[in-house]
Amino acid sequence: MSFRKALLTSALCMGFIWGAAAGAPSLAQSAAQSAAPGAGQEARQVDISYEITFVGLSGFRIDVNARFNGSAYDVETHTFKEGLLRAVTIHYDGRNRAWGGFTGAGAQPTAGSMSIIVGDKPRTWVAQYAGGTMTEKHSPEWKPQPQQTISEEQKRGSLDPLSAAMSVGLAGDGACDRTVPSNDGKRRIDVILKKVGTEPAATAGVPGVQGDLLVCEIYTKRIAGEFYDAPKEAETERERPIKIWFARMDQTPFRYPVKMEAQTGFGTLRGKLLSFSERALTPQESQVPRR
Repeated sequence: MSFRKALLTSALCMGFIWGAAAGAPSLAQSAAQSAAPGAGQEARQVDISYEITFVGLSGFRIDVNARFNGSAYDVETHTFKEGLLRAVTIHYDGRNRAWGGFTGAGAQPTAGSMSIIVGDKPRTWVAQYAGGTMTEKHSPEWKPQPQQTISEEQKRGSLDPLSAAMSVGLAGDGACDRTVPSNDGKRRIDVILKKVGTEPAATAGVPGVQGDLLVCEIYTKRIAGEFYDAPKEAETERERPIKIWFARMDQTPFRYPVKMEAQTGFGTLRGKLLSFSERALTPQESQVPRR
């Protein structure tokens, strides 16, 4: 797996693989099997931080802020470079948001958004969900070549990266052994998870873990869109999966990503949980929606 692809994929994987989404039947089934996080619970906020390192040096930092209020959820992530990687590589800053609600049929997303700056080039993309369809808005306008077009059929059932990633953790103990359709506006991929085992909390080296950790391997499969590497290279990368550990950190059925490893031709990328905290929302926070 190339360094660039592994680093960005690792950031996505650690970014927030739990929570809420809809459109994919497997997600609706998973949501029906778990208690909706907002239903019958105190309105709360969860804050999580992750670090991704390369050969022991700081690389990416990922900060997550999630609010659950009644039947509504609103989740934001901020991914940015730090340390030596920030000093010697091109500037990168990414913000994702996903929001929606929970119903008797499971989690139902309202929308998801991305705002990314690579170098000095910003890109934003917003996806809105209604009636089983996705409407999207690009800035700047995306003008794909004919071979890069994502068809309406290929978009069907896919979700923005944060909503798609969040669907995994919502499945709890069934987080692995599933395929999650993801769409970032320019690239439609399948994220394929396979369970490879479990690990006791005592040997995991992650403070606060409750019970055993799930150990999964993550592969990606391109479906359509704008890609920078050759198809042959992309298929070869599937033989070098990202390994990720999911754990319970609170009293919900969620499984949060707490560790990650990815092999590249330049060395090993590692991700780890830096902090996890939760608190009740103030009355004002509960009454005023986040903008």
